[in-house]
Amino acid sequence: MSNDPPIPASSPLSFLDLVKICDNFRLPPNHGFVDVVQNPSDMDSFVPWTLTQYRGSPAIGLLRFDVVDLLRKEKPGTWIIPEPQVGQSVSFDASVNTPRKRTAVLKELCERWRDADVFPASIGPKKWRDEMYPVYRNPFGVHDHCLEDDSDSGNYAFEMERAACALFGVVTYGIHMTIYQGIPSSPEVMIWVPTRAKTKQTWPSWLDNTVAGGIPSGMPIFESLVKECAEEASIDADIVRNHAKPVGAVSYFFRNRMHFLQPEVEYVYDLGVPPNSSFQPCPSDGEVESFDASLSTFLLSLDEVKSKMRQGLFKPNCAVVLIDFFVRHGHLTPDDESDYMDIVTRLHGRFEYERWSQRG
Repeated sequence: MSNDPPIPASSPLSFLDLVKICDNFRLPPNHGFVDVVQNPSDMDSFVPWTLTQYRGSPAIGLLRFDVVDLLRKEKPGTWIIPEPQVGQSVSFDASVNTPRKRTAVLKELCERWRDADVFPASIGPKKWRDEMYPVYRNPFGVHDHCLEDDSDSGNYAFEMERAACALFGVVTYGIHMTIYQGIPSSPEVMIWVPTRAKTKQTWPSWLDNTVAGGIPSGMPIFESLVKECAEEASIDADIVRNHAKPVGAVSYFFRNRMHFLQPEVEYVYDLGVPPNSSFQPCPSDGEVESFDASLSTFLLSLDEVKSKMRQGLFKPNCAVVLIDFFVRHGHLTPDDESDYMDIVTRLHGRFEYERWSQRG
């Protein structure tokens, strides 16, 4: 993540460059091997976080060694921490065995770390979001939620503070919608592009997708889109329900500048507007700086969008969603892009998930 406004690239970025900025991490070859020494200063190796110590228990995150070292100091009965060099996983204690219990353990821990100024660049008071994100057993499975009886039989495992998700390397989810004017396959298509507010906790003043946001715990995917459309662009719910089209998803393995992992899935939507429509998105929650239609920097032509992408002015995952838009509507093809297959396959990655719990 970035806390600074964008700085134009010194030379034009390729579409593959833009994908690599977002999908920028791969596990080291020796991940999970018993001879990997757990050194808290090592920022490139990670320990799997599983729900339990039972073999086959699902991996739900990847922890840096300094985080593991802190968890080792926690009170008994909350965590099971492997000794150095054993090539095992961190897990909740066997008594922490329901979604509510796991949520309570993490809530107390993360709030205490916040108040003690532990990892302030990630979960300090200025970074705290006060929003809960879901964590699932299978990150590619159904988005269900906690049952009333606190049953542990679904895919939902627990929820945790949004700002802390990167500390624990869990998969997070969001929605992105591109609003365009005209025919999407035409070179004359125009795209609404907002600028993120200067006061945003992350990526301030970067160019964004028309509507984008995280999916909070307990909220269905499409309802998250409806919510974000109202907050970020003042779009009526009926318009979204009747005209927004689900067109797929992108996923990427991102490591932020603090060397924490942020594997993310973004569900992608398109919404078309007639060429001569008076429609204009209008921000209402302070997260978007402007959609001022009198400025060509906000209702952009396809060439203008591409130019600003190549300058590195878009938030990285927004550039990835726009590349997906170009692929789907024929603006990026295997005949005119030599890196086409690299781009397309990296837009839909699995975070090397099958390797998270490997033991060498």
